[in-house]
Amino acid sequence: MNLEIRGNENADLAGIMIHGRGATTGSIINLSGQLEREDIYIIAPQAETREWYPNRFIAPINKNQPHLDNALRTVDKCFEKLLDKGFEKENIFLLGFSQGACLALEYAARNPCKYKAVIGLSGGLIGPLGKEFDHRGNMQKTEVFLGCSEKDPHIPVERVEETAHKFEELNAVVNKKIYPGGQHTINEDEISKINEILS
Repeated sequence: MNLEIRGNENADLAGIMIHGRGATTGSIINLSGQLEREDIYIIAPQAETREWYPNRFIAPINKNQPHLDNALRTVDKCFEKLLDKGFEKENIFLLGFSQGACLALEYAARNPCKYKAVIGLSGGLIGPLGKEFDHRGNMQKTEVFLGCSEKDPHIPVERVEETAHKFEELNAVVNKKIYPGGQHTINEDEISKINEILS
Protein backbone atom coordinates (compact mmCIF):
# COMPACT_ATOMS: atom_id res chain seq x y z
CA MET A 1 0.00 0.00 0.00
CA ASN A 2 1.46 3.33 -1.09
CA LEU A 3 0.90 6.16 1.39
CA GLU A 4 1.76 9.81 1.61
CA ILE A 5 2.19 11.00 5.19
CA ARG A 6 2.18 14.50 6.58
CA GLY A 7 2.47 15.73 10.16
CA ASN A 8 3.77 14.45 13.48
CA GLU A 9 2.74 10.97 14.57
CA ASN A 10 2.63 12.30 18.14
CA ALA A 11 -0.18 14.71 17.21
CA ASP A 12 -3.52 14.61 19.04
CA LEU A 13 -5.58 14.11 15.88
CA ALA A 14 -5.19 11.90 12.82
CA GLY A 15 -6.87 11.91 9.44
CA ILE A 16 -7.25 9.56 6.48
CA MET A 17 -7.63 11.61 3.28
CA ILE A 18 -8.76 9.85 0.10
CA HIS A 19 -8.22 11.23 -3.41
CA GLY A 20 -10.65 11.15 -6.31
CA ARG A 21 -10.59 9.35 -9.66
CA GLY A 22 -7.57 10.11 -11.81
CA ALA A 23 -5.80 11.90 -8.96
CA THR A 24 -2.92 11.21 -6.59
CA THR A 25 -2.29 11.47 -2.87
CA GLY A 26 -0.72 14.87 -3.46
CA SER A 27 -3.97 16.32 -4.76
CA ILE A 28 -5.83 15.52 -1.54
CA ILE A 29 -3.10 15.80 1.07
CA ASN A 30 -2.32 19.33 -0.13
CA LEU A 31 -5.69 20.23 1.34
CA SER A 32 -4.05 19.85 4.74
CA GLY A 33 -2.21 23.11 4.01
CA GLN A 34 -5.56 24.89 4.36
CA LEU A 35 -6.34 23.36 7.74
CA GLU A 36 -5.96 25.75 10.66
CA ARG A 37 -5.25 23.06 13.21
CA GLU A 38 -1.59 22.06 13.18
CA ASP A 39 -1.50 19.02 15.49
CA ILE A 40 -2.78 16.58 12.83
CA TYR A 41 -1.11 13.42 11.51
CA ILE A 42 -2.44 12.68 8.04
CA ILE A 43 -2.09 9.63 5.83
CA ALA A 44 -3.33 9.46 2.26
CA PRO A 45 -3.45 6.14 0.39
CA GLN A 46 -2.78 5.99 -3.35
CA ALA A 47 -4.99 3.95 -5.66
CA GLU A 48 -2.77 1.80 -7.89
CA THR A 49 -4.47 2.90 -11.12
CA ARG A 50 -5.48 6.34 -9.82
CA GLU A 51 -9.02 5.10 -9.34
CA TRP A 52 -10.60 3.13 -6.52
CA TYR A 53 -13.14 1.32 -8.70
CA PRO A 54 -13.78 1.42 -12.47
CA ASN A 55 -17.42 2.46 -12.90
CA ARG A 56 -19.64 5.24 -11.55
CA PHE A 57 -20.49 5.02 -7.86
CA ILE A 58 -24.20 4.70 -8.74
CA ALA A 59 -23.58 1.64 -10.92
CA PRO A 60 -24.73 -1.74 -9.55
CA ILE A 61 -22.25 -2.65 -6.82
CA ASN A 62 -21.20 -5.89 -8.54
CA LYS A 63 -20.00 -3.81 -11.52
CA ASN A 64 -17.33 -2.26 -9.27
CA GLN A 65 -16.13 -5.50 -7.72
CA PRO A 66 -13.61 -6.72 -6.66
CA HIS A 67 -12.12 -3.21 -6.82
CA LEU A 68 -14.54 -1.73 -4.28
CA ASP A 69 -13.82 -4.40 -1.68
CA ASN A 70 -10.09 -3.93 -2.25
CA ALA A 71 -10.45 -0.18 -1.78
CA LEU A 72 -12.40 -0.66 1.46
CA ARG A 73 -9.62 -2.96 2.69
CA THR A 74 -7.11 -0.22 1.92
CA VAL A 75 -9.03 2.17 4.17
CA ASP A 76 -9.12 -0.54 6.83
CA LYS A 77 -5.33 -0.89 6.62
CA CYS A 78 -4.99 2.88 7.07
CA PHE A 79 -6.98 2.63 10.29
CA GLU A 80 -4.83 -0.29 11.44
CA LYS A 81 -1.69 1.81 10.93
CA LEU A 82 -3.14 4.69 12.95
CA LEU A 83 -4.42 2.43 15.72
CA ASP A 84 -0.97 0.81 15.92
CA LYS A 85 0.48 4.30 16.49
CA GLY A 86 -1.85 4.79 19.45
CA PHE A 87 -4.66 6.84 17.91
CA GLU A 88 -8.20 6.03 18.97
CA LYS A 89 -10.91 5.95 16.29
CA GLU A 90 -12.68 8.85 18.00
CA ASN A 91 -9.58 10.93 17.25
CA ILE A 92 -9.41 9.93 13.58
CA PHE A 93 -11.34 11.66 10.82
CA LEU A 94 -12.11 10.36 7.34
CA LEU A 95 -12.12 12.84 4.47
CA GLY A 96 -12.52 12.25 0.76
CA PHE A 97 -13.25 14.12 -2.45
CA SER A 98 -15.34 12.78 -5.33
CA GLN A 99 -14.65 9.04 -5.71
CA GLY A 100 -12.63 9.30 -2.51
CA ALA A 101 -15.63 10.85 -0.74
CA CYS A 102 -17.82 7.95 -1.88
CA LEU A 103 -15.25 5.50 -0.54
CA ALA A 104 -14.90 7.32 2.80
CA LEU A 105 -18.67 7.52 3.29
CA GLU A 106 -19.19 3.89 2.31
CA TYR A 107 -16.47 2.76 4.72
CA ALA A 108 -17.95 4.73 7.62
CA ALA A 109 -21.48 3.44 6.94
CA ARG A 110 -20.22 -0.15 6.84
CA ASN A 111 -18.11 0.37 9.97
CA PRO A 112 -20.20 2.69 12.14
CA CYS A 113 -18.59 3.86 15.37
CA LYS A 114 -17.44 7.09 17.00
CA TYR A 115 -15.03 8.88 14.67
CA LYS A 116 -13.69 12.41 15.01
CA ALA A 117 -15.63 13.24 11.83
CA VAL A 118 -16.54 11.92 8.40
CA ILE A 119 -16.25 14.46 5.60
CA GLY A 120 -17.60 13.72 2.13
CA LEU A 121 -16.88 16.42 -0.46
CA SER A 122 -18.86 15.81 -3.66
CA GLY A 123 -19.79 12.22 -2.92
CA GLY A 124 -22.38 9.82 -1.53
CA LEU A 125 -22.97 6.23 -0.52
CA ILE A 126 -22.24 3.66 -3.21
CA GLY A 127 -24.95 1.87 -5.16
CA PRO A 128 -27.74 2.52 -7.69
CA LEU A 129 -30.11 5.44 -7.21
CA GLY A 130 -33.10 4.46 -5.11
CA LYS A 131 -31.16 1.64 -3.45
CA GLU A 132 -32.36 0.64 0.02
CA PHE A 133 -29.25 0.92 2.16
CA ASP A 134 -29.06 -1.79 4.80
CA HIS A 135 -26.18 -0.43 6.90
CA ARG A 136 -26.78 -0.92 10.63
CA GLY A 137 -24.99 0.42 13.67
CA ASN A 138 -24.35 3.50 15.78
CA MET A 139 -22.14 6.43 14.83
CA GLN A 140 -22.49 7.78 18.40
CA LYS A 141 -23.14 11.36 17.26
CA THR A 142 -20.12 11.53 14.95
CA GLU A 143 -20.33 14.68 12.84
CA VAL A 144 -20.79 13.90 9.14
CA PHE A 145 -20.33 16.77 6.71
CA LEU A 146 -21.64 16.45 3.16
CA GLY A 147 -20.86 19.21 0.67
CA CYS A 148 -21.91 19.12 -2.99
CA SER A 149 -23.05 21.41 -5.82
CA GLU A 150 -26.73 21.19 -6.72
CA LYS A 151 -25.88 20.36 -10.34
CA ASP A 152 -22.65 18.45 -9.85
CA PRO A 153 -22.07 16.57 -13.15
CA HIS A 154 -20.91 13.42 -11.32
CA ILE A 155 -22.92 13.37 -8.07
CA PRO A 156 -26.75 13.38 -8.22
CA VAL A 157 -28.04 15.61 -5.43
CA GLU A 158 -30.69 12.97 -4.60
CA ARG A 159 -27.88 10.60 -3.59
CA VAL A 160 -26.46 13.24 -1.26
CA GLU A 161 -29.94 13.48 0.31
CA GLU A 162 -30.19 9.67 0.60
CA THR A 163 -26.73 9.58 2.17
CA ALA A 164 -27.64 12.23 4.74
CA HIS A 165 -30.78 10.31 5.67
CA LYS A 166 -28.90 7.02 6.12
CA PHE A 167 -26.26 8.62 8.37
CA GLU A 168 -29.00 10.21 10.46
CA GLU A 169 -30.45 6.71 10.88
CA LEU A 170 -26.98 5.60 12.01
CA ASN A 171 -27.10 8.24 14.79
CA ALA A 172 -24.66 10.66 13.17
CA VAL A 173 -25.00 14.43 13.39
CA VAL A 174 -25.30 15.37 9.71
CA ASN A 175 -24.36 18.77 8.34
CA LYS A 176 -25.29 18.90 4.65
CA LYS A 177 -24.57 21.84 2.35
CA ILE A 178 -25.86 21.95 -1.23
CA TYR A 179 -24.19 24.78 -3.14
CA PRO A 180 -25.67 26.57 -6.16
CA GLY A 181 -24.15 25.89 -9.55
CA GLY A 182 -22.59 22.86 -11.19
CA GLN A 183 -19.00 22.80 -9.97
CA HIS A 184 -17.21 19.56 -9.06
CA THR A 185 -14.61 21.01 -6.76
CA ILE A 186 -13.81 21.91 -3.15
CA ASN A 187 -14.93 25.43 -2.30
CA GLU A 188 -13.89 27.92 0.39
CA ASP A 189 -17.03 27.40 2.45
CA GLU A 190 -16.29 23.67 2.64
CA ILE A 191 -12.76 24.42 3.85
CA SER A 192 -14.28 26.68 6.49
CA LYS A 193 -16.67 23.91 7.60
CA ILE A 194 -13.81 21.41 7.81
CA ASN A 195 -11.85 23.80 10.01
CA GLU A 196 -14.87 24.27 12.28
CA ILE A 197 -15.31 20.51 12.64
CA LEU A 198 -11.64 19.85 13.41
CA SER A 199 -11.09 22.81 15.71
